[in-house]
This record gives sequence, structure tokens and C-alpha cells, in this order.
Amino acid sequence: MLDKCTPGDFNEIYDIINDAAFAYKSVIPDDCWHEPYMSERELRLQIEEDVEFWCYKEDGKIIGVMGIQDKGDVTLIRHAYVRTTARNRGIGSKLLAHLETFTNKPILIGTWAAADWAIRFYQKHGFRLLSPERKNNMLLKYWTIPRRQLETSVVLANRDWPGDR
Repeated sequence: MLDKCTPGDFNEIYDIINDAAFAYKSVIPDDCWHEPYMSERELRLQIEEDVEFWCYKEDGKIIGVMGIQDKGDVTLIRHAYVRTTARNRGIGSKLLAHLETFTNKPILIGTWAAADWAIRFYQKHGFRLLSPERKNNMLLKYWTIPRRQLETSVVLANRDWPGDR
């Protein structure tokens, strides 16, 4: 079942993000990895910055989360994670399809360049990689990330992306 996350879901969201993000440990640069991957403080900051989290629940427990953030002329999909024990069951696809219905704006998604499974997932759903130059422009405009993460990330855009503008 898909549902908008509530403040009472905070601890489960935090746990899922850090459980699922462990997959990145072996592929992102060591200087970008830290534990927990997302601190409670960072998660609270994301929520304060209007990332709206949606949950996928099974038997009353949250097993997947994905955020959506309106940035004016585009919408960002943020922090898409499924519990390790629940992967490859279509949960991420259901969350993404649901969140796509909330906007008519172009959708952008940022992820680590070395996370080939994440890139394939989004490409399977019609997203395409932006050029390195466009990627850098979009990361600087819509995300607040360290310079090193800028160098090691990609941005994907949905079908509504008008191309270079």
C-alpha cells in the first residue's frame, strides 16, 4: 500500500534509508561514504526543505520510501530506497509511478555515477542521462551537495525534459 509518510514514520524512514544505502558502500568513493549514510539531522533537514516522503507499506510496515521535491520549474525525486530484504519486488517502480502522477513538470533524479543498478532502474522507467555539462548545471542549481559528490554523480531526466535549455 502506498501512503504519504507522517512524522511518526521518521524512525522507519531513517532505518530504511540507512539499510538500503549500504549497497552504495562498495561503489561510491571512500571519501564520500559515512555511517550512517544519512544522519537523523540530515533527514530532518531534507523534510524541512520540503522533501515529501511517500511510503510503501506491507503488513503495516514500511518497506520502501521515496521523496518528491518541487523546485519551481522542475520536480526532483529524492532518496529512493527499499529495504534490503524487499528488493526486486517492484516496490521502487510502484513508488516512482505514483510520484510521477503529482507533477506535470520535468522530473530530475540524481544518483551516484557508479550506482549502475540505480541508473538502469531509472532508464527502464524512461529516464535518460543528462550530458556531463548539463548534469553539473542541474546539480548546482537544484541540489546542495559537496563538490566531490558533484564530480561523482549523474542526473537523469524524464520524458518531459526539454533537453538543453
